[in-house]
Amino acid sequence: MARARTGGVGLRGSIPARAGIGLRAVHHEALLAERPDVGWIEVHSENYFADGGAQIEYLDRTRDLYPVSLHGVGLSLGSTDPLDREHLRRLARLVERCEPALVSEHLSWGSIDGCHFNDLLPLPYTEEALRHMVARVTEVQEHLGRRILIENVSSYLQYRCSTIPEWEFLAALAFDSGCGILLDVNNVYVSARNHGFDPAAYLAALPRHFVREIHLAGHTVTRHDGVEILIDTHSTHVADAVWRLYEQAVDRFGAVPTLIEWDADLPALAILAAEANLADRHLAHIHDRAA
Repeated sequence: MARARTGGVGLRGSIPARAGIGLRAVHHEALLAERPDVGWIEVHSENYFADGGAQIEYLDRTRDLYPVSLHGVGLSLGSTDPLDREHLRRLARLVERCEPALVSEHLSWGSIDGCHFNDLLPLPYTEEALRHMVARVTEVQEHLGRRILIENVSSYLQYRCSTIPEWEFLAALAFDSGCGILLDVNNVYVSARNHGFDPAAYLAALPRHFVREIHLAGHTVTRHDGVEILIDTHSTHVADAVWRLYEQAVDRFGAVPTLIEWDADLPALAILAAEANLADRHLAHIHDRAA
């Protein structure tokens, strides 16, 4: 079987310090037929929990061509509900099956009393919430037998009870649990604009060696009661301001695997791959500048 044009990184192993794309069902056939020159592929874990069927077959075929990362959206780590043992069992089975180089989840909650919401909701950033998250992340890592990455989410409201800046909370979670950080640069920018903090200060507060992956995505600018609000829609190209913040992130954290997220108003696969190739050019430019 021919390999994708990725310099041999289709073999199972580590993800290269290049840009990858998130795989969505509408692109399954095109990915296998066109084999775009992207560094790696991310899939949402829960989409591949089935015992078999077409989805699993597509994942197996994709895994033969590209390194794969599993990105979870439904574990609801920040919830006070007990961890879903069946969810963890299926995740562990999927990890064993596809041998992903990276496994990630979110600094968020999305369920209460067994009822799941269609959102990744932010936590109150308190000492109690930090202890809770450390315990939950530790339990998941012990169950999977591997380190996971935790991603910052975008937010539109803040809790009055929060006593710790988000960036300090995320850094403390990494230190205390041993997890890595998936830094979503677009989410930092969106939240910074919505809440009025300096996104560069967010980056500066994170420990360099804990950031193992970066996400980039497009957002939408809206107005509510005369106030401008940025919404993390994943529905368009990465904004110029986010590209500039990305360059600051690479300056600080070095070249790490970078993902282009595009989940709504999906373009043709070629457009998605071109966005990843643009990220590669940003990485090369920063490397050349540093040399």
